[in-house]
Amino acid sequence: MFSKKVFQAASAGLLCAASTLATAGTDFTQLKTLNQSEFGRLANDFTSAASYKGITPAAATGITGIDLGAELSFTQLGNSAVWKKAGADVSTLIVPRVHIHKGLPYNIDIGASLSAVPDSNIKLMGLEARYSLLEGNAALPAIAIRGAYSKLSGVSQLGFDSTSVELLASKGFVMFTPYVGAGRVWGSVTPNVNGLRKVSPTANKLFAGINANFGLVNLAAEVDRTGDNDTVSVKLGFRW
Repeated sequence: MFSKKVFQAASAGLLCAASTLATAGTDFTQLKTLNQSEFGRLANDFTSAASYKGITPAAATGITGIDLGAELSFTQLGNSAVWKKAGADVSTLIVPRVHIHKGLPYNIDIGASLSAVPDSNIKLMGLEARYSLLEGNAALPAIAIRGAYSKLSGVSQLGFDSTSVELLASKGFVMFTPYVGAGRVWGSVTPNVNGLRKVSPTANKLFAGINANFGLVNLAAEVDRTGDNDTVSVKLGFRW
């Protein structure tokens, strides 16, 4: 009963946030008006916002384990004036996602995500593979390494993909599992307009979060700093 109430309340919160905070006008219809320096700043922001966000602890879910959820990520843009000039009048990029992780043998997990930014043609696909270096126990944390890939579709003026490598650690306490991690992101942002050249941003990444299980219902929250951009993410779903 408690899990059902938690699920219903959190679902209502996510739906309310998605509808009230919908990103307005996030298409790059005026990208050709940017100079190369401005495009570079936009590319840095976009790489931070669109690169893969795992929002999960380090511990392997196991061969029967599944983590299925819906999430919202809010990335504060450092160059909103440049985005506005490019035709995307937004200061915080809101990215809703659906996410699934599946446990495999040998402490391996794989995951995938799909995103569609409100009031925009922006769609993102993400893939990850995670290997648990240390399973963790009552005394020791779980430690894992994750590789991930993210790709943009739906925007004719812009091409984007990114890869990332992260090291993360988590430690469970009853129903709560805090986690931390660090990594590196490599982006590739290609303007499909004349006069601008491809930019390949690289950024360090630090993140911390907490995962909470209420029966099958799972809640998670994460803060992430990739380059100069901060992202807050919340996730609601099922994990077993």
